[in-house]
Amino acid sequence: MPLPLIPHTPPLSRRTLLRAVGGGAVLGGLAGCGVPAAYVAASDRAVTDRSATDRRLTWANWPLYIDTDDDSTKRPTLDAFRKRTGISVDYVEEINDNDEFFGKISPALMNHQQTGRDLIVMSDWMCARFVRLGWVQEMDRANQPNVTKYLDPLLRSPAFDPGREYTVPWQSGITGIAYNRRKLGREIRHVKDLWASDLKGRVTLLSGLDEAFALLMQGNGVDITRWTADDFDEVCDQVEKYVRNGQIRRFTGNDYTKDLVTGDVLACQAYSGDVIQLQADNPDIRFVVPEEGAELWSDSLMIPARAVHKTNAERLIDYYYAPEAAAELAAWVNYVCPVPAARDVLAASKDEDTAALAENPLIFPDARMRERLVIARDLTSKERVEYAKRWNVIVGL
Repeated sequence: MPLPLIPHTPPLSRRTLLRAVGGGAVLGGLAGCGVPAAYVAASDRAVTDRSATDRRLTWANWPLYIDTDDDSTKRPTLDAFRKRTGISVDYVEEINDNDEFFGKISPALMNHQQTGRDLIVMSDWMCARFVRLGWVQEMDRANQPNVTKYLDPLLRSPAFDPGREYTVPWQSGITGIAYNRRKLGREIRHVKDLWASDLKGRVTLLSGLDEAFALLMQGNGVDITRWTADDFDEVCDQVEKYVRNGQIRRFTGNDYTKDLVTGDVLACQAYSGDVIQLQADNPDIRFVVPEEGAELWSDSLMIPARAVHKTNAERLIDYYYAPEAAAELAAWVNYVCPVPAARDVLAASKDEDTAALAENPLIFPDARMRERLVIARDLTSKERVEYAKRWNVIVGL
């Protein structure tokens, strides 16, 4: 039975409120957390699954990353899952930073112990670390027919998890360029447009390594699925030059939205989900996927090693891949929906505002935009430590 659509746009998104500084400001990798690497073999990742007799699970997620009712006391899609399956969910909004949460649960995982969580949501660059370490369980697609059928083809096979055997996108998004069309007086179509003379001192870049470099590489014509150390050095040289000559005003976390609204900044690196919310109050703010392309990223669901309610977690993941549930979630969070079929559900809504979301390319990218969206290859642990050192120096200039 289709779930009721609840049109609602939160005043702040999860990514706006709590940008993970671990994207680059923290050196990352196991060395960055001060603990040795500890790979877990596949045979040690699973324990006896209690799902058949214990109909519950614990799910750790970021704040403001699931639909709520008008007074924020209930979560309609999660409540519907419980009523439909009889599985209760202990939903904990405890993830405020990728590296911080990694440090919180890594001691248990290194020692082959349970984390107390059956499902977690991490940014894909952090998911890559978990997959490399063998700290997550392979999902059983027999329990996930909706994932098999409806997962967006663009998201099906990132380099760190070919075939998405260990991870499934929760929500996705685009790192592109936001700008004020009226105040700037012209369009922005290319990354190089950020370096125009009329934008001197009115441009910001994201401070996080993972969040910033891919778009800049694309501006240089680099295929970000196979970028090299030379490509990274070229970007650093370029950015350092524009910092020193005053073209780049500063590096930001979520506060780029304030600069853009006030007009202190006319163009900036930005996230698609944030801009949807800004446009509600200021239609002059535009978001562009540059002609050279933009990075498509995800925050993904994983089942940690030794989680004891694996089947329950798989069923919950699959529930959110039914187009009706995906549509209701998309209507609330306003990020790129990983279930393209949810678009038709939204379009059929009798509520005009909800139906209009189906035509928003920042939630359901159109064909032309999809051609320019790419998932960047992730950094190895060695690269992360090495590259973060140089990037952090530039950010601190």
